Amino acid sequence: MRPPAELNDRELEVLRLLAAGHTVKTIAVELGRSEASIHERLREARRKTGVGSSRELARRLRDQENWDRNIDLPVAAVSANDPGQPGSSGRPASKGIAAMLIVTSLAGLGLVLAPPAAERQALFHPAAASAAQGPSIAGHWMLDVAGIPAEERPQRVVIAFFQGQDRRWSTAVEIVAPDGSTKQGRSIAAPDGVPVPISGNLGFADSVALRQPAANSLVMTLRLAGQPVSTRVYTVAKDGRSMTETIVWPGADAAKMESTRFVRVD
Repeated sequence: MRPPAELNDRELEVLRLLAAGHTVKTIAVELGRSEASIHERLREARRKTGVGSSRELARRLRDQENWDRNIDLPVAAVSANDPGQPGSSGRPASKGIAAMLIVTSLAGLGLVLAPPAAERQALFHPAAASAAQGPSIAGHWMLDVAGIPAEERPQRVVIAFFQGQDRRWSTAVEIVAPDGSTKQGRSIAAPDGVPVPISGNLGFADSVALRQPAANSLVMTLRLAGQPVSTRVYTVAKDGRSMTETIVWPGADAAKMESTRFVRVD
């Protein structure tokens, strides 16, 4: 489905009522419109989104709106012992496999993984590197891979956040896999929830949207072809030396969550 931003308020109104269990007839009565008018709105919504069924489109819209409401979940309410992320079959993966999937999908965030020390500044445009010091989440963070099985453990995963004077975040991630292959990605986005393109050689997602509910946290929603892939909530600990990543996976029944830990490296 293409982004629901293409739908106007009248079409969204009808789809929300349809998702709530109304029929075209009861929607027409509720809105004081003719049934032909309601059918026309639904037909136009299907045309804009490419979804062939009005009820399927209404369900997707409801799921998307529920998903958007979930992305500001407080990390404190999420247990680090939550079940592993679902695999393609919908069943929880083993902890080791889930951890590796988390690492792999970090690339899709549009974040850039940075090499250590002298190489870090090269990841960013000079304007971003010289920006005023941002909130405590700004800096370079390395994934704690101790809990990942040795045969699946990446050589290195580093995320870097910098905020420019225009308040936009430059985000970068680099993943060095066990075989030494490297994936990198970049994005520059305002924390306004508007998706921006991801550059690099990632492939897991093609856009990322940011929100910042607090100075010590950042929320990232990844999308591929307009569909949500995952939402990641990064929250820095009070001491400023560690950061929790809470991953929310979309699902038909309920969101699945996974947590991992990063440590500051600068």
